[in-house]
Amino acid sequence: MLWRVRTTLADRPGALAELAAACGDAGVNILGLHVFPGVDRVTDELVLRTPGDWDLADLAGLVERAGGSRVSVLPCTEAALSDQPTRYVLAARSILAEPTTFPDVVAQLFDAEAQPAESDLDPALGGMDLEIGEVLVQLRRTAPFTAAEHARGTALAELVTDVLAAARSSSRSADVPVQHGPPTFDASPGAVRAWVGEVVVGSATWEVDEASAWHLDLRVDPVWRRQGIGSRLLLEAARAARAGGASEIVVRTAADNPAVLPLVLGTNLRGRIRMGSDELTVRIPVRQLVSG
Repeated sequence: MLWRVRTTLADRPGALAELAAACGDAGVNILGLHVFPGVDRVTDELVLRTPGDWDLADLAGLVERAGGSRVSVLPCTEAALSDQPTRYVLAARSILAEPTTFPDVVAQLFDAEAQPAESDLDPALGGMDLEIGEVLVQLRRTAPFTAAEHARGTALAELVTDVLAAARSSSRSADVPVQHGPPTFDASPGAVRAWVGEVVVGSATWEVDEASAWHLDLRVDPVWRRQGIGSRLLLEAARAARAGGASEIVVRTAADNPAVLPLVLGTNLRGRIRMGSDELTVRIPVRQLVSG
């Protein structure tokens, strides 16, 4: 059985050797090791192979008895043995090729885990917040993020910010067919719709929960995507939610949906993108939004 283990050790000579000796005595094989240095303590990430009858509690107990604290243990596969610098280079290449995939790329890179939508985990205790313009991409996991990981995440966020800015300044939006004209938008109880002529090309519908949050279902006809229609629908829905006394609007979609980042950026609203293992949640507070 393979496990990915993170633990904090005292920054003193022999601390890691004591852990290695304890693993050896217990028949636990160390297959991989990555060290994140700190000021007075060091975070070590190990990939361990244990005897077949070991479980998570057995391994956590072993590490703690060997001097480890803040122990995180998760089962893993041989993919955990991939070279760390190579993973970051490949992540940067993916972002350069398609910057809108940034939330999904960093979630996989940093092994983000699914968290309840209402969970506001302290960034110092297992969360990392990365800013892209007015959008906050939030990663959550059980194991705390190290200072080195925060620095790497920030550097990747700055990279995607620069790439998106360059793309906006050098590209032109696809032309809307002249015979159709620009889309128009109207709001009705429970929905905002985008029209081209007499055809609905996009819509935002919602349900309201007990906490006064509006949960949106946002759809745009594939032919009319990349025209800013989704962002305008999101903005109009936010205005309707503000007028209706809502606290926030919420959109959920697949974690690998590349349309979400430009969608939220296009509204110029302060959004939060929460990344999990397979789902992406966008939350936009609307109480401070100016109606109009």
